[in-house]
Amino acid sequence: MKGHVANSQGDIAIDNEVMAKYAGSAAIENFGIVGMASVSMKDGLVRLLKKESVSRGVNVVVDEENKLQIDLHIIVAYGVNINSVCENLIGNVKYRVEEFTGMEVSKISVLVEGVRVVD
Repeated sequence: MKGHVANSQGDIAIDNEVMAKYAGSAAIENFGIVGMASVSMKDGLVRLLKKESVSRGVNVVVDEENKLQIDLHIIVAYGVNINSVCENLIGNVKYRVEEFTGMEVSKISVLVEGVRVVD
């Protein structure tokens, strides 16, 4: 289901892939985030995604009330406080996606898929 925003000039439909790409780009800019993760259900392997494919580490669902639910699969840097990084990540992504789309974000779930040592 696509997100819909209505204004005085008409209706706007926003594809989930667009919102996922924006949320992924906003996520990787946060301190302590190494990148987005892709999980292979077949092998159970986690891969670090390149910047051009960050949307594969994000799942966006538009519910019946036209609110967004976002799942972020991330890899964090070794040595950071995961709870603090995730709280900061949720706040930043929620703010940026709501400003970008004009839609309300009702829930953001962060799934830490791995830890990497950063040089």
